[in-house]
Amino acid sequence: MRFVALLGHHTLHFLETAGRFGMFLLVSVYSMIKPPYKVKPIVRQIHFIGANSLFVILFTGLFTGMVLGLQGYYTLAKFGSVGFLGGAVALSLIRELGPVLAALMVIGRAGSAICAEVGIMRNSEQIDALECMAIDPISYLIVPKLVAGLIAMPLLTAIFDVIGIFGGFMIGVQLFDVSAGSYFQGMYSSVVWLDIEMGLVKSLVFGLLLVWICAAKGFYLHLERGGGFGAEGVSRTTTSAVVLASVSVLVWDYLISAILL
Repeated sequence: MRFVALLGHHTLHFLETAGRFGMFLLVSVYSMIKPPYKVKPIVRQIHFIGANSLFVILFTGLFTGMVLGLQGYYTLAKFGSVGFLGGAVALSLIRELGPVLAALMVIGRAGSAICAEVGIMRNSEQIDALECMAIDPISYLIVPKLVAGLIAMPLLTAIFDVIGIFGGFMIGVQLFDVSAGSYFQGMYSSVVWLDIEMGLVKSLVFGLLLVWICAAKGFYLHLERGGGFGAEGVSRTTTSAVVLASVSVLVWDYLISAILL
């Protein structure tokens, strides 16, 4: 009976958390489409999430493309098909690695900061102060981050893809003397609109997921199991948010691929 009671307790906790997060998302989306629309906070968050993540996206994208070019060349050389190297690199980046790795990098850099920022505001009762002043904390704090995530993630993913393709070009063409014409022709003949659409949909979903999960974790810091107050509570909640957001990106990557293929 103790096991059944423990199982029931964890199930109820999971349902309560899922319902709380679901309501948080619905209220955030409603606040996002409800006027007035404030552009300046959104631009500030686009700079924080997008522009400040540019270096890590460029660095990761370049070396991801170089690794794909290296591994792809040795794999395709066994079958005498090195002319398809450009298509293999481009498809791998556009459909899968670009959106996923870009999202994981942004979660590690910006998602953790969003969770810590909102969590510290909850910890120091700044969110309660906003509510006392009749300021909706979701409209004031969360909506600009959510809109910025939806705008910045597709752009960062596109940059990641382009830099990755260039990295594959450097390895395949400059290092292994693959014909530049065959590299780009293979990419041109392999990539279709469905591939680009899949990468775009994934980047939009991942942008929503990372802001939603990280902001909600910080917003409900005081309801975290084991107590969320204090520096230890903020650090524990931020770690949990990064892990949950990263796992959610991988799960939704599979689900979107299964739906759109």
